[in-house]
Order: sequence, then structure tokens, then C-alpha cells
Amino acid sequence: MPQVSDIPADDRLFVAVALPIPIRRNFTYRLPLGLRDKTAIGSRLTVPFGKRSMIGYAVGFSSDLSGSPDLDPTLIKDAIELIDEKPLLSEEIIALTKWTADYYAAAWGEVLKASLPAGINTASERIVRITEAGLIHDPQVSTALKWEILNDLHTIRERAIGEIEKKHGKAPASRAIRDLAKLGFIALEERAYKPKLKPKLRKAVRLIDNADIPAKLTDLRQKVIDTLRDHGGDMFFQELLDQAGVAASPVTTLARSGVVEIYLREILRDPITDTDGLRHPELTLNPEQQGALKEIEKALGDNQFQAFLLHGITGSGKTEVYIRAMRSTLERGGSALMLVPEISLTPIFSRRLRAVFGRKVAILHSSLSPGERFDEWRRIRSGAARIAIGTRSAIFAPLGNLRLIIIDEEHDPSYRQNESPYYSARDVAVMRAHMASAVALLGSATPSLETFHNAKTGKYRYLQLPHRIGGRPLAKAELIDMREVFKRFGGKDVILAPQFIEAIDEAHRKGEQSIILLNRRGFSSFVLCRSCGERLRCKNCDITMTYHRRNGRMVCHYCDHAATAPSKCPFCESTFLYFIGQGTEQIEDVLIKKFSHLKIVRIDRDSMTRKGEMTKTLLAFDRGEIDMLVGTQMIAKGHDFPNVTLVGVVSVDAGLGFPDFRAAERTFQLLTQVAGRAGRGSLPGRVLIQTYYPEHYALRHASEQDFDGFYTEEIRYRQRMNYPPFVVLASIMIKHRDQNYAMRSAKLLRDALDLSSPDRASRILGPAPAPIARIKNEYRFQIIVKSPSRVVLRETLDQAFARAETSGTDLKIVHLEIDPVSMM
Repeated sequence: MPQVSDIPADDRLFVAVALPIPIRRNFTYRLPLGLRDKTAIGSRLTVPFGKRSMIGYAVGFSSDLSGSPDLDPTLIKDAIELIDEKPLLSEEIIALTKWTADYYAAAWGEVLKASLPAGINTASERIVRITEAGLIHDPQVSTALKWEILNDLHTIRERAIGEIEKKHGKAPASRAIRDLAKLGFIALEERAYKPKLKPKLRKAVRLIDNADIPAKLTDLRQKVIDTLRDHGGDMFFQELLDQAGVAASPVTTLARSGVVEIYLREILRDPITDTDGLRHPELTLNPEQQGALKEIEKALGDNQFQAFLLHGITGSGKTEVYIRAMRSTLERGGSALMLVPEISLTPIFSRRLRAVFGRKVAILHSSLSPGERFDEWRRIRSGAARIAIGTRSAIFAPLGNLRLIIIDEEHDPSYRQNESPYYSARDVAVMRAHMASAVALLGSATPSLETFHNAKTGKYRYLQLPHRIGGRPLAKAELIDMREVFKRFGGKDVILAPQFIEAIDEAHRKGEQSIILLNRRGFSSFVLCRSCGERLRCKNCDITMTYHRRNGRMVCHYCDHAATAPSKCPFCESTFLYFIGQGTEQIEDVLIKKFSHLKIVRIDRDSMTRKGEMTKTLLAFDRGEIDMLVGTQMIAKGHDFPNVTLVGVVSVDAGLGFPDFRAAERTFQLLTQVAGRAGRGSLPGRVLIQTYYPEHYALRHASEQDFDGFYTEEIRYRQRMNYPPFVVLASIMIKHRDQNYAMRSAKLLRDALDLSSPDRASRILGPAPAPIARIKNEYRFQIIVKSPSRVVLRETLDQAFARAETSGTDLKIVHLEIDPVSMM
């Protein structure tokens, strides 16, 4: 990355700034003289943007505007402030974010912002400032609340809107502020501010080396010195007072005499707690693991980019191969990054890695406190931590000399960022390894069809672990045909089949544990009126609301709108309401009633809300303090509990019905993954899957844990229907509160796409209402573009978007996803 001294000040008259807004262009600003010698590529700058100020990222310099003849020099604004003289972003991360933005047609500024942890990023706040008209305003023409707000502003001139809303209530304060702004008494501004996140410091005391200690000291001062010597010469101030049994006066006196020094010591906030006694047994690799590790280590030694698919069945020992590969990387002087799809997996993996590598391991994910994330990021950036483990955003961890990137459960859709900027951390990881001439190791028991196809065609090298550790057999899986259960019980709704209940009872009589999966939250899926047939739908979304019995609420899982569960139909006032379908809350309730002697805990987004609760629950289950886990897909991935012998799947049929070409693949992966949690110890495992569609090939192959058989059928379907990996996809979603406006914009964009693919090299489908036609009060229309290659796809899209912009299409409401993982 160009350093400040590398670029003459005369060449830094103007700076190109990438702003974290969904616009795919940079903005030019003039650098004031005082900033020209200090600003570097990657520095953050405060710049004016419209009526507000924003924080952007310096991505280029120029000495004149000859390269931008359309810019009027008189309209170019000055940058306001330099945030960091030493850029937070390395040359590698800047290049990676540029590639990510270009590949996914995203705004570079948004990707740059996403590459920094939230605790470090600057933010903005809305400010209310009193105007001249407000200063001379007669208070008697205002309401009491408006007068009180103005009166406060007379004294302090400006205040954050959040402070006013906190004092007077959000709704009334918002109305008063809006009215005062219309009258011209106040002005609203958006202003960038730096977060107050700083290193955590505590007062400490240390003995000064070779200090001239007086021969005669008071007893209290001598006790301070003796206590410090007993503790290595350095203690926190308060702990010293407690241990020595003294007040502060003897310590401060010794400091004035030059015997001790009182200073501030940084305390690193460590998110990996309860690490005392952690041990990782030194395991002997079997021949298959040894063979895979040998290939990986050879690639590490070559110092060239290589991508591997490590295809190992559940319980085959992939994690031990990961650990050995990391150890080999560190021995070669490199650093390693491990990505996991779910936050729930990081506590287990991070503790295992901490047992092997100690404080060389850092952890990054969104559930950390801002302070923890800040400290872990700094440890990585400084080189104190040479192994980072984390979820999607950890792909931008500032590791130096990166030699190995592991993407565990590479098939998981959680690696996809589903809001702007859209990107796949898995694919960005492969590119980061390519840029760094490093090794990318993608691991899974159920690889995505695209990844397995890449291995089949030689793009990735294929490594296989086809057997479980110690020759343990895969769990025996059985499909329970719920149609037969329905007949047997005379058409009554049966939630858990008799053999399901019997299997749970048998497992726990033997002192074994079980996991029960249902990938739906809440108590009931929706509520239907039996009199008029209406369903209770979200007022903001075209979706039914889910009933949560614990708090008596109906909740929309798309916009989080909630309402009290009704006692009668809001349409016809009938009291005949029918609660249909099951969620994890209902399954937990049924099981607790049937097995009241068991300790049963539910794991889903509704139950695991407090910080650290998920980690405590999983560790307690691992210790045998919990008999049964009930939950969503959060419990299906990556966990290794040796005493789990039974896995029960209540239903997966709803997933097969999604209007998404990946529905069968996702169902197969979920079932195979959760089945792999059973029988991982010395005891045999059993898997029961309830379904009304036992003939479906995804269920049939999942029950046999036959990946090759599933791949053969699914890849044939993909090829016949022209889906990835045989084509590349783009999904374009047009969203707006005005349905007609959204539809008109979608049609204009479709016209531009047609003109941009005159030879029909790209197939264009739509616009049509999205599968969920309205979310958060925005109507959604979807266009799908299928192309034979990425080059053709990007040519079509780039030309179409340029035409659409020229024709006046509102591109602010257009959301483009390259390689979408969900068609919903």
C-alpha cells in the first residue's frame, strides 16, 4: 500500500473517497493543505455529503482533474478531518475489498466498512440545531413539549435526537421535532462521530528496577514492597492494597520516592472464558487423515495457491486435520484463518484451538461485546494472535502472512451476506487465498453441488475421509411415514409418532442423550379462523405470523412485528381459532410433559438471547448435565457430543416445498448433518425422520447418508433445468412501498436487460412478484438472469444498469445479487 511518503504532496491535491452508501462510485474531494502530508490510501476521512458529514475511505489520489473532465472544480468540496494517520486497512484487505465489490457489483465503501469490526467503525447521529428563527420565537405559540425542546436548545444550541427522544419519549419527541423543523425553528443534520471504544485500562503498581530503597521504611511501606516482590513486582493497584492490607497512602509515598511506579495497564477483554484446565488430547491420525494432511502440508510448503475440498463424512475427524494443518502453518511462520458458519460453533472450536495454541487464537463474531471485538481485532492486527476463528465477517481479519484459510461446513448458506453489501464469505475466502498464494481448505460432509462439481472438474483438489474415526458405524437412519401414523390414529393430528416416543424413552433409560430437530421457531406456525377462513397475517409483510405461547404473542419472523395473540378473529369476531403447525416451543412443551424427569433445553433464536447463554448450554450438554436438546438448525452442525445416541427430526417437509431450486439440496444437507450428531462415541447411533413424503430422493439418500447418490440425481436435475453449476445466476430485487412504482421500475429494467442481451446469450425471467411479495411494507418484484459465463453475465448487467440509469430508472430501489443462495 502506498505510504504517505511515497506519494508527493503535490500529487495529493484531490482524494478519491469510497463512502459506505449503496452507490457504486467513488467521490472526489479536495485535500486541505494540512491533510496532504498525512493522508494515505486506506485512511478514513470525514467529508461533507449533501447536508450531512460522513466517514469515507481514501482509495486514490490525483494532482488534477484531467482524468475526470465531467467534474466542475468549483463544486468540489474540501475534506473535513483525517480520522487516522496510520490506516486501519492493510494493502491486502483493501485489494480484497476492491475485488469483492467488483465481483458482487457492490459499493466499495460498504465493503470497506464491513471489513472493520463494528466497534472500530465510525457512525453517524442525527443532530437538532436551533436556528435564528428559533432563537427569537415567541414560546406562547408552541405546545409545552415544543417549547421545552426549544428552551433546552436556547442553552446548548444543539443536541442529538436520540437524547431528546430518551427524555421525552420517542413518538411525541419525533412529532415535535418534525413540526419545529417545518416551522424553521430547528435544523436537522446528520453528523459523523467517532465511537468511544478504547483499550480498557486499570491502575497498577510496579517496582522500579534498581530503585534506591531507603534502609529504614515504615512497616506499611515495607509490607507494600514485600507484597509486590511476592507477586513478581507488578500488581493491580486495588489488589495490592487488598493483599498488603494497607491504604493508598504508603503506595503513593513510595511512588513519590521513586521506589514504585503507578501506571495504567491495559486489560485485554478475552471472549474465551473458563479456559482453566483445557486439554487437547494428542490423537493418532488414521491413514486417511494422514494422507489428507500430507497433501495439505505439501501445498503449504509450495507457497502457491491451492484449493482443496476435504470431503469427510460426519465423525471422520476433519477437525483434527484442520488443527494439524494450522500447527504446520504456524511452524512455517505463517498465520491461519478458520471460518465457521454459525456463532454457536465458535465456542466449541475456539476452546479446542485455545487448548492447542494458547493465546495465539483470537475469535471474531457479532455476539462479542464491542470491547471484546476491538481487543481481538487489535491482537490479530498486531500479530499477537496468528490464528483467527470466526463467522462470515472474519474473512476480513487483518492477519499477516496468511498461509491457510479453512472454511468449515463450506456448504452452509450462512456464509452468504443477505444484506448490502452482498457477498459469499466462502468464495471471498478462496479469492483471498489466491491473492495471498495460500491454501484454501473447504471442508464438509455434504459439500455444495458447486464445490463438489469444482472438485470433479479439477478446479479444486479432492481429499476424502470416507470412514468414521475408530471404525465407528454411521448412525442407523429410519424414515417414519406419517401418512401411516395418520391412518393408524383415525385421522387425528399426531405430533410425535409412537416409535419416536419409544426411541427417546429407550435412549434415556440407558443414560444416553438425544437431540430433537425442528427447523421452525415458535409454538404454532400460523393461526386460522375456522369460521371465515382468514389467516392472521403480518400488517407489514405478505406472510402469516407465528404464535409464541410463552409470551402470548404473534410474531412476524421477517420484520419482527408483534401483537398480542387474539382470543377471537379480527375479521369476523368468531372465537373458533385454529392454531396450525408446530414449532420448537411446542415440541419442547410436548416432550417436557411426556418426559418430566428429563432435563430438556431448547436452543433457537428465541431462547438463546442472553450473551454467553448458548456457550453455557452446549458445554453443560457436553458434560451430561442436560438430557435432551430441542432446537432448530443451530444444533445440527459441527457439534461433537459422544453420549448422543438418538437424533429425532420432527419434520422437514416444509423445506422441500420452498420455491427455490436448492430446496432438495438444503434438506439433504440438514438431515445428513443432524444425523451425524448421533453415535459419535463408542455407542451406536439411531436417527428417526418423520415425513409425509418418504419417497423423495433427498430424504431417501439422506436416510442412507449417501452423498454420491444424491449428487447424481440432483446434478442431473440442475443440468436439465439450466441451474448452477451449469449457468451463473443473478437475482435482481426491486423494492418500494408504492407497488405500481416498483412494478414500473422493474419493467424499465427488464427492457434495459433485453436490449443488453440482443443475441439472448443471457436468459431473463420476470419481472414477477417475489415468493414473498411484500416485506416491511415494501413490495418486491424479482428478475432472474441466467448466463452461460460470468463474463457474459457481467456484460449484460453492466450495460443494462447503464441503460436503465440513462432512462431514468430509480436504481436506489434495485438490489442486485450475484450468485444468490436464496431465491426467496
